Amino acid sequence: MSTRSGWLDALRALAALVVVFDHSSHAFMPDFRRELMPHFNTSRYGIMVFFLVSGYIVPASLERRGCVRAFWIGRVFRIYPLWAVVVAMLLTVDLLGLAKLPGFGGQGAVGVVLAHATLLQELLGTPNVLLVLWTLSYEMCFYLLVVALFTVRLHHRSAQAAVVPALLAVVSAGAGAVLPVSALSGLVGTGPLIAFASIAMGVALCCASCASPVPRVCGGVLGGVLALALVAFNGTVPVWEGLVILAVMFCGTAVHRAECGQITWHRAVGTAVLVIACAVASAHRYGDGHHFTRRGWIMAFLLAVLTFAAGAAWRRRHVPAPLTGLGAISYSIYLVHPVLLAVVDGTVGRRHDDHIVLEAAFFALLLPLSVLTHRYVEAPGQAVGRRLARPARAQVSKSTVSVSDTGNDWHVRT
Repeated sequence: MSTRSGWLDALRALAALVVVFDHSSHAFMPDFRRELMPHFNTSRYGIMVFFLVSGYIVPASLERRGCVRAFWIGRVFRIYPLWAVVVAMLLTVDLLGLAKLPGFGGQGAVGVVLAHATLLQELLGTPNVLLVLWTLSYEMCFYLLVVALFTVRLHHRSAQAAVVPALLAVVSAGAGAVLPVSALSGLVGTGPLIAFASIAMGVALCCASCASPVPRVCGGVLGGVLALALVAFNGTVPVWEGLVILAVMFCGTAVHRAECGQITWHRAVGTAVLVIACAVASAHRYGDGHHFTRRGWIMAFLLAVLTFAAGAAWRRRHVPAPLTGLGAISYSIYLVHPVLLAVVDGTVGRRHDDHIVLEAAFFALLLPLSVLTHRYVEAPGQAVGRRLARPARAQVSKSTVSVSDTGNDWHVRT
């Protein structure tokens, strides 16, 4: 494992384990969690670390490939195989009576399936079949925005891309009560919105993957506009937090560009400071809620940023193998643990007092299962994605885009 990617795997491992603890503590350590959450929001800490890592990696992946089609192939085979297996596992344990699926508010099966198939269900007014899937909706929107910037040749403007949603978050936090949750769904209806968004996303992906420049740009812009509209007007988390998530991911991108020498470190640090200030100001203006305390959110957010900064400072040093190993299976850990918890809830139920032994036993069961899903689902899916992406990359490298990858530096010329 190279030191270059080892520190990122270590951050993934830490983030995944913290998220698992956040969710499993509901069942096994409720008293401890009740005391902790007002002061430190463990869920937000974990996902913010994930989002910073995604921001660092994903645009670099696209630009290193130099091909939108190859990028989407890679993303599809990175995310969907395990996603499909985990959803199938949940449906199986539901049929066996070992767990219970969440309610979907009377939505039809076709709409629920279509919304989840796009990974935009969180932003289409559809309850998540697994709670953790909501973060994938924001990941998908980030992918769409990254592709949009790439197709219009503004992909090096990561600092600006981070600052704009951060500033908008401050504005939206003060006006949070004006715009209801899932406003677009309430305006046009959930079913029509799902249909429109699914068609728009399909068209955007197909056009952005074209070799011809005009449809490629049109597809990229369409996908970017769709992503921004859904985050700004149809999220179930507060609008300011959705915008902060986008800002955080582009902040991670700015750090990568500084490391590669594409922007100065002063600019990257200045961007990070502004994003942090806007995020804290937004949370403070939003105030406390039933499941939210500004202190807990702010402390988690600041510690997530410090964790990422510490990882970046450690990036040229050796990372212990156990951490990189856990990072490699972090996606499996993230998606498998809600199914295991659903089985716990559906069989033995939750405890009303803290029991650290059961918490440890849950991790002891989860990690081997995650190793298996990584080995037999994730890894083969990624291998297929790499094979399918090669012809697209080769075709682009011979025509309109050339990519040079030398050491820690990469450049894309379109």
